[in-house]
Amino acid sequence: MKNVFFVLLVAFSVFRCAVRPESKNTPAFQVSFPAEVGGQPQDGRLILLLSTNNKQEPRFQYNFGVDTQLGFGMDVDGMKPGQEIMVGDSAFGFPIRKISDIPPGEYYVQAIINRYETFKLKSGKTVKLPPDQGEGQHWNTKPGNFYSRPFKITIDSVMTEPIRVVMDQVIPPVKEPTDTKYVKHIKIQSKMLTEFWGQPTYLGAHVLLPEGFDSHPKSKYPLMIYHGHFPSDFGGFSTEPPPANMDTSDYSERFGIYGYNKIQAQEAYNFYKQWTSKNFPRFLVVEIQHANPYYDDSYAVNSQNIGPYGDAIMYELLPEIERQFRGIGEGWARFTYGGSTGGWEALAVQMFYPDDFNGCFAACPDPIDFRSLCLVDIYKDKNAFWYDSEFKKLPRPSHRNYLGQIQATMEENNHYELVLGTKTRSGEQWDIWEAVYSPQGDDGYPKRIFNKETGEIDRSVANYWKENYDLRYILQRDWKSLGPKLQGKLHIYCGDMDNYYLNNAVYQMEAFLKTTKNPFYGGEVDYGDRAEHCWNGDHVNPNYLSRLRYNTMYLPKILKRIQESAPKGADIKSWRY
Repeated sequence: MKNVFFVLLVAFSVFRCAVRPESKNTPAFQVSFPAEVGGQPQDGRLILLLSTNNKQEPRFQYNFGVDTQLGFGMDVDGMKPGQEIMVGDSAFGFPIRKISDIPPGEYYVQAIINRYETFKLKSGKTVKLPPDQGEGQHWNTKPGNFYSRPFKITIDSVMTEPIRVVMDQVIPPVKEPTDTKYVKHIKIQSKMLTEFWGQPTYLGAHVLLPEGFDSHPKSKYPLMIYHGHFPSDFGGFSTEPPPANMDTSDYSERFGIYGYNKIQAQEAYNFYKQWTSKNFPRFLVVEIQHANPYYDDSYAVNSQNIGPYGDAIMYELLPEIERQFRGIGEGWARFTYGGSTGGWEALAVQMFYPDDFNGCFAACPDPIDFRSLCLVDIYKDKNAFWYDSEFKKLPRPSHRNYLGQIQATMEENNHYELVLGTKTRSGEQWDIWEAVYSPQGDDGYPKRIFNKETGEIDRSVANYWKENYDLRYILQRDWKSLGPKLQGKLHIYCGDMDNYYLNNAVYQMEAFLKTTKNPFYGGEVDYGDRAEHCWNGDHVNPNYLSRLRYNTMYLPKILKRIQESAPKGADIKSWRY
């Protein structure tokens, strides 16, 4: 009986082995850098990238859209020259979560490290962050980052040896822009920011000078701040027309047209001709450089995690610009405008410094009411990734086109960012909102508004956001004191099919503004029919043109505002030569 049982047991074991699926060998990547590119141990975010094509390097093909390739990220501390770091399933991946789940096939592989520096903050906390190196906080083009050249690999089920990836390349420094007759550049060390970050910290600006600036040495000028993402130089202005034979084969996926590079070049030249024309009003236009270790700009407000950028810009940078370039230097002669991030900034600085500006023009602003942080109500919703439901698990979208077709969900958007950095260090959109709006955590990094992996919302952080940065709520809460200072100054524009659902918050802001009394807000809220991000109030021209005309399209309203509101005796004529 025992022998029979033994035979049956052996037979069963053989059967189990015969039907068991062949185990898959997980691809293993060993990443290193040689002493020739970096002689010291490195802290940072190590990112492994794979693509199925070689149209571009993999580092330029990683995004949150439907065409994204693969990314896997992990933190490294004290990575030594020559040390091989194993990148496996512990690395966080998007859109495939684990390296072991990569489908068999041929890929191009590349690795890069976004290098961190250690900052000892004024708060007493110590954090490791990627400082901007003049590129506008982009991990894949940041000067000084190490990376490897892409090479082709095959992933299959019989892999036995690790794939070695050597980061033996270094991204070169950015070339500083040079002054021209019309465009000047300024950089100052901010005392406030240096104290906050514990090391020298600078603010910069590109200043467009009016025609006749040198020949009218006694004239002083109104100042316009054009807020937006990090400008490498003053954009959209050129003294030269595009070549007649300029290549027009380039295609813009965003606008669905060919030859957009030439269109932009022509618009830049048209702006120069208009700027220097006989009857054009003379004033200063300023684009600010305020990239920081979390993002390509600071949102131009004071923040526990970013620092006192609002005050530093307002009380250190602007006075120096107006001193050097003969600005009038009074609130009635300052205006601000911008789109998207710049739209939020334009509205925020007008609200937080109400006497220092005479009007804002906020186009497609980032969420200005946190009941609509895109499609999330941070005060009522339990989860940022999924709609509240007893039985369904329905994902919240984060990006659409003008027909409402979805390209990404909230979970996808945030997991994409999590590959690029933990602790709010991705340098991307959802993380910068968190870095600006959240209180500082016990570890020195921003407190999460929601869990980056699961989407669960932290109500205590949401309440902090509400009291300090929810622009609609703050206006409504403080209208009695703010209203008299903002009457006639608020102008907001948004497409009703904004790709990021930003129009929802604008609807809620408009609903409040329509109820204002003593005084009535007296500004403007307008929408573009079926217009995507970033519609700015032009009902005549397509968005691909109007987005290039910020510096001229609001002028009639600005001039009218100056005529109506300049104090008695103010100079409203000498700069109209």
